[in-house]
Amino acid sequence: MSESKKAARPMCERCTRPVTHCLCAHISVVPNRIRVLVLQHPDEQKHPLNTARLAVLGLEQAELLVGEHFPQLEEKLAAVGSAFLLFPAKEHSREQPLAAIDKGQSALLVVPDGTWRNARKIIQSNPLLSRLPHLSLPVGEPSSYRVRKATETAAVATIEAIVRTLTVLEPEHDFQPLLTPFNVLVEQQIEAMGAEVYARNYGR
Repeated sequence: MSESKKAARPMCERCTRPVTHCLCAHISVVPNRIRVLVLQHPDEQKHPLNTARLAVLGLEQAELLVGEHFPQLEEKLAAVGSAFLLFPAKEHSREQPLAAIDKGQSALLVVPDGTWRNARKIIQSNPLLSRLPHLSLPVGEPSSYRVRKATETAAVATIEAIVRTLTVLEPEHDFQPLLTPFNVLVEQQIEAMGAEVYARNYGR
């Protein structure tokens, strides 16, 4: 057996975190009317800070697919009355503010997950996505994702984007519990790297 396999830590199959840092006890399932479909880039699946998976585990109606091209997307979009892409549009005419969406309708929220570059790759590889009305988040509170640097101004973690969007579209539901395992994850990472390393690399 190789040294790498010997050193491999047992992983939780559900939250994909090391068993010693399993987040499952912090995950509670929240009801949602608008279904969420996360299209995750393969690079993001390998990342230890996989917040989209936590979001899907914490929602009653959510699904996560991994890849760049999704041939099943046409069937999934045809099965719903309306669908929206949570991503800023290049053409302003294709972008809709959250406040303009009919909060009473049943719909599908499609969320590309990855770096901005990889999320754009997903959209380019699946032309159906470009045809959907785009939703973009208004400027809000700074992200709590304190252990991952972003290249875009006002960027937030995927789980934060989902929570903020559903909070507007479904005001009858409280989506804040979704953020509990995310906040624990962030604190775990800060503790693991140590205060000095954290301050040097992520201090503001």
